[in-house]
Amino acid sequence: MTGITLSADDFSRLRDLRASAPHEIATRLRNRRRRDLLGVDGKLFIVAADHPARGALAVGSDPMAMADRYDLLDRLATALKRPGVDGVLGTPDIIDDLAALGLLDDKIVVGSMNRGGLRGATFEMDDRYGAYTVEELAAIGADFAKTLIRINLDDAGTAPTLQATADAVTAAARARLPIMLEPFLSRWKDGHIVNDLSTDAVIASIAIAAGLGASSAYTWMKLPVVEDMERVMAATTMPTLLLGGDSGADPDQTFAAWEDALTLPGVRGLTVGRTLLYPPDGDVASAVDAAAGLVRGAAASIR
Repeated sequence: MTGITLSADDFSRLRDLRASAPHEIATRLRNRRRRDLLGVDGKLFIVAADHPARGALAVGSDPMAMADRYDLLDRLATALKRPGVDGVLGTPDIIDDLAALGLLDDKIVVGSMNRGGLRGATFEMDDRYGAYTVEELAAIGADFAKTLIRINLDDAGTAPTLQATADAVTAAARARLPIMLEPFLSRWKDGHIVNDLSTDAVIASIAIAAGLGASSAYTWMKLPVVEDMERVMAATTMPTLLLGGDSGADPDQTFAAWEDALTLPGVRGLTVGRTLLYPPDGDVASAVDAAAGLVRGAAASIR
């Protein structure tokens, strides 16, 4: 990676804090300098880093790309310090590290909730809520909750995931906490879960996810960029962030697809992880700046 943002001393202080004063981590989270959810342009650019908690460490052809936590934190620090980046999506271990490092002032914190459907497990579709709860997100002053909803009509493990998600949506609405749903129609293929990224499948996943919970007032969508995004966005009135997918695709094609989709009604920005944190050329700052330019440029064109 080009450029080093965090030092050995930063990581030494992080380890010491975890060992000798762990209570300070929650205090730093609660006391961080806060901001409004949406800025003046009404858009959001969130960097995602919740993949490792599902055992999903691969980026492109490297199966262990995200295994080095210090390298990942340095990449996140680089991204969070770039202009135009609004916040971070992560599991408690990631968010706690970033809070301890003092990187979350004026940033939106999005807590990932269900990480129990481990990649490659026989129980992958039973995606248990083993990370944040709505109550804990409210207690630490988080700005957003996030859930993954893979819907497999041939796997009974989908049912408890849907019920748990419905309960989380209800609890989030009660707490007035925005909750981001990331739905897919999924299936088993050669022992692995594959998401259907056809336009019709994405539309169907939206319809199913949107009806979960006793109130949809605080529900957002997190959706892939697929063909005919106009039809996709016509399927929901909920504010939507676009997800980035895996690194390894042609960067020019990926950025062009984001640029087009960001102009559609209802699209409020991007939530992207590996594509920007592990770009092919290793230049995290340039990749993040390019994506931020698309988000902020789309806001300007809409105004």
